[in-house]
Amino acid sequence: MYTGLQKSLPNCSINILKFVIRKYAVDTLKETGDVIYPPISDLSYRARIRRKDDVWYNKIKKIETVEEKLIGLNMPHYYGWKSLYLEEGNVPYNSLNHAQYITHTHVLNDNKLPEFYNSLITTEELNSLAQNMKKYIEDIIIFEYCHRLREQYISDEELHKEKIIQNAVTNAVVFQINRMMLAALSSIQTHLLDTEIDFEPRIETFWFAGGIERSPIAKRQRRRIKYLKKYADDPINIPVQYLGSPILQLRHSSPLREVISPIDCANPELTIPKFEFDPRVLGYRFSYRHATCIPGFWPGDAAEFGLLSYHSTNKSYFHSAYKEKEAITVQAIFASYSWLLSQAVYQGFTTVQDVTYPLVAQTVLTNGQYWSFCVYQLNTTLSHSEYADNNPMRNMCWITEPMPLFEKVEDGKVYGFNEDVLKTLITFYINRPEQKNEYMTPYLGESVKHIADIADVEQRTWLESTFKHLMSNRPRHVKKPEIYHWQKIYKIDNKTRPMDKKRDPWEFGWSGMKRRLNQHAPRYVPKCLRENPKLKKIGRFAKQYYPDA
Repeated sequence: MYTGLQKSLPNCSINILKFVIRKYAVDTLKETGDVIYPPISDLSYRARIRRKDDVWYNKIKKIETVEEKLIGLNMPHYYGWKSLYLEEGNVPYNSLNHAQYITHTHVLNDNKLPEFYNSLITTEELNSLAQNMKKYIEDIIIFEYCHRLREQYISDEELHKEKIIQNAVTNAVVFQINRMMLAALSSIQTHLLDTEIDFEPRIETFWFAGGIERSPIAKRQRRRIKYLKKYADDPINIPVQYLGSPILQLRHSSPLREVISPIDCANPELTIPKFEFDPRVLGYRFSYRHATCIPGFWPGDAAEFGLLSYHSTNKSYFHSAYKEKEAITVQAIFASYSWLLSQAVYQGFTTVQDVTYPLVAQTVLTNGQYWSFCVYQLNTTLSHSEYADNNPMRNMCWITEPMPLFEKVEDGKVYGFNEDVLKTLITFYINRPEQKNEYMTPYLGESVKHIADIADVEQRTWLESTFKHLMSNRPRHVKKPEIYHWQKIYKIDNKTRPMDKKRDPWEFGWSGMKRRLNQHAPRYVPKCLRENPKLKKIGRFAKQYYPDA
């Protein structure tokens, strides 16, 4: 600055300029005692990636509505995340450690439910209720297994398939038992009068699981780049998408009480097995899907907390009798964790913003004859990046062994009815939810929590349409760009066709999979529908209201 001014000013003014600069420089030096300097940032590759992720996480945290948060999770990818695809009932062999690791779950191996359930009702009252219901439960079993005609809703071709018949029997038994339980207990447990029932609802959940090692192909690609060579073995985050459908679920406007204190769930003695291998070694697969979180209902429903859910074990494939309990445990972990996480998302939490209070779910897994009961407490949703191994909080899972409700049904009679199963089921229904004293939605807006609360009609309509389209997971009208085999062989590996015209995006150095959700042409507005048709360039395209994420 001084050199530039010296050339433009006459010689007589140089001394004056030196005096002014020296004066203010001295005054500035005297005032540096109270200056707050910015923090010195770590410029390493890992630190820069972490800061970049934190910026995105904070943007999602500041979004006010539930639906816009879910749209923000989908913003980085136009064609969806390449996610680990988990489907209810698909339980690969020896996958329990993997299920615990990516959900940060500790499983208690005593095959018992928490002591909390022993204090819900006295033994005399429980025995009395079980005796009164026993006859009705036996009638339901006899009717569904012996006398029910299913030709009306099952085709003749499917009637000879044992699996379809077994699924139909299981669903019918659960429907009738739930109906009878609500009718018998609603008079003494008034919270059951306010429950909502969903039949075969849609349960979908998305989260990030960290600490997974890279595939050999990804490692080789990184070793070819000079500045990434030493980071080739760093673990990665994998997006996980779960899809499930219980037989039925009950939900309430208030959450269930916590089983144990979250402070006790931070005990380092509660171990979680490590499984850092690529999930494809177990038989799982990856697929491109948009991030969806749906606990069986849309945002804004009054009954937004789960009370009880029934899941069929007929879909699970058990490789041996020894691994049957393990397969049921895997199914219970994924079903419970996914249902609770999607409920937490509707409260403003996400896979990158941890819950501030625990959520509890009661899960029943049955094939009609054998019943297994699970209680799951969600204490944390952070299982990505460094939280995969350094998060002290554990999610807790209590699960019982499969217990037979009856031994067999012959000649219109039930043999070997097990009242312990009925008593356990009764305690699940009488577990009363309670409203918490703390603020339930700290990461949502005060007045605007859902899209329906937005006053602008055009913005509300656009966000609703975009949200429902993403949650439907319909394919894009333009397919994902890909490199065909002949292009890989002749153009990339061997470069034998230099005269071919470049037509695909990858030939110009652009990856179509890095396309963001908002990178598309806006909807065209016909001239007759514009606010000012006389202006040619203003109002030609409709406004877009993507969140800043």
